[in-house]
Amino acid sequence: MDKTGLSKRQVFETLQEFKKKDLKYSSGKILGSMCTCAHPIAKEVYCDFLESNLGDPGLFKGTKALENEVISMLGELLGKKDVYGHVITGGTEANLMAMRAARNMVQNTMGEELNGTPEIMVPKSAHFSFKKAADILGLKLKEIELNDEYRMDLNCFQENISKNTIAVVGVAGTTELGKIDPISELSKICLDSNIYLHVDAAFGGFLIPFLKEIGYKLPDFDFSLEGVSSITIDPHKMGLAPIPSGCILFREKVYLDVMNIDTPYLTEKQQSTIAGTRTGASSAATWAVMKYMGREGYAKLASRAMEITDFLARNLVKAGFELVSSPELNIVAFNSKQMPAHELAEKLEAQGWAVSVSSCPPAIRVVLMPHIKREHIIEFMDTLENI
Repeated sequence: MDKTGLSKRQVFETLQEFKKKDLKYSSGKILGSMCTCAHPIAKEVYCDFLESNLGDPGLFKGTKALENEVISMLGELLGKKDVYGHVITGGTEANLMAMRAARNMVQNTMGEELNGTPEIMVPKSAHFSFKKAADILGLKLKEIELNDEYRMDLNCFQENISKNTIAVVGVAGTTELGKIDPISELSKICLDSNIYLHVDAAFGGFLIPFLKEIGYKLPDFDFSLEGVSSITIDPHKMGLAPIPSGCILFREKVYLDVMNIDTPYLTEKQQSTIAGTRTGASSAATWAVMKYMGREGYAKLASRAMEITDFLARNLVKAGFELVSSPELNIVAFNSKQMPAHELAEKLEAQGWAVSVSSCPPAIRVVLMPHIKREHIIEFMDTLENI
């Protein structure tokens, strides 16, 4: 930091030079991200609430009320209006909170019955945040094999349940392929075995309910299933909220209570979130965009995303590329017969396209978020064929 400050003009001119190095969602070149352009109304509201801090909610009662309404609206969307939770940074923090709740519940009720390190079971397709959670919380992570459809294999899952299993994770919209695990079956097994079931719907939570409303045949995954204890959902993905806007929802308040620590000098005397200081801007912006879009608006958004997904998949097959599987949500994974996925990804990057490569199996992975238009896909296909 210099001794004397820059002028406002100098600051913004310098910032623009940095910003030129960033890719823009609106370019249509970002094909591997699950995030997208925030809705203009969400951006405006976010800036208006920048000073609010939900880590000390008694000072910001209006913003806290907005957070409560967001959680209630999301609960209703996901099968149970009277849920409990918070607007936080994103899926990683939400998944960490869910695993912490599961661990603390077991420690409070049956800690002496565990014979070793508490275990959490996740499909091999689970997000890497569960590795972070296991590391931070001192848990053993068991990764369950996938079946031929790239979903959690139920037989493998049941074979791996032990007395030390404290939580199971099912994914509704896997990060790499957009697959939905057999959560209905997991719910029954976990209910019978008294095991905490968490659903990571960070991606699919703002998509599956609306696709089902317009006729897509997709499985149940939410609180309508009695065995589901908690759900992660990210409004900053298909919800069009600004980054960071993630949410964790719990079926019962007790799951928050077991994570509470005393915060005697704040206006709220106990706190269950990982972060202490929490921006209220995310809650306000999420509330605004959900109220503005409504269920019909999100249903149209989901429908358009799937139309573009189908358009890409059909053109890839027509051009001789191999799909890993039929898209279930708005993710397409494919391979070329002529070169490995990593090599193709590098060549695409050299042409300005930001794709990613899935690991199971290796393939080019394209996420058809709302910023991707038909004209972008046509240009992308031309680049692919030229390569």
